Amino acid sequence: MLKSSTVVSLLSFSTRAGVWLEPRLHCYLFLTQQLSLLITKISMKTITLSSIRWTALILALLTQSAVALEFSDLANEGEIKFLKIRPDPDAYRYESRVKITHQSLQNGVVTIATCHRQLDPIRKVEIVFNEERIKKIDVKSFSKMASATVQDNRVTLMAVQRGASICIDLESRALDPLSVNEFKLNAGPLMRKYLDGYLPMSAILKVDWPENLLTLEKTNPVEQDGVKIYQSHSGAQLDLTFAGKMTAQIFLKKQSSE
Repeated sequence: MLKSSTVVSLLSFSTRAGVWLEPRLHCYLFLTQQLSLLITKISMKTITLSSIRWTALILALLTQSAVALEFSDLANEGEIKFLKIRPDPDAYRYESRVKITHQSLQNGVVTIATCHRQLDPIRKVEIVFNEERIKKIDVKSFSKMASATVQDNRVTLMAVQRGASICIDLESRALDPLSVNEFKLNAGPLMRKYLDGYLPMSAILKVDWPENLLTLEKTNPVEQDGVKIYQSHSGAQLDLTFAGKMTAQIFLKKQSSE
């Protein structure tokens, strides 16, 4: 059975087996042909593990009812596509809210409230955190899954149903000093993986700090289609819509006390 995995700096999430698309007509005939070839292999007992995986994917593509995606909406390994409009707005999305304090500027440790919403269905998935950065993991709530278990630097989700959600609070050494007054906040890699590619996803990254403590210097990625940036005297926010494996950095500067 296909397995999902996640590898993170702050956090990343991938759903390798969660591919439930309603193909366009130009994909349908191709998928039907491939299914026919796979059935022939099964009857001739020449089926391989790769063929079994493709069979599962094709059956899902042909039988599940969901928002239709074009192949152009997907990203290949090593590719990232920022999307002006999300083609599947009711599918997986990620939210995080980072709190930076005066102490965070000294030790790099921040608190992070995260939520994964509208998860794809899958038997088992692991959310894995960078063991060199993560300090505390606390599952606050979950729904439409059998269990969510914390062990070491990971959270294991079992029997995840379509539309499931989980919220996890973290403490992580995610704020890196660049100089005495300059800092970089790391978020990612973020992804929604299937087989050897990536499905569209959205992410809202919020950062809070005490009034006038910091200013937003720049972000990576920069503002563009699929990337909206908001800022105030007490925080900043990135709204991201993309397909691929994306790592975000938020560059901050401590304001002068004068």
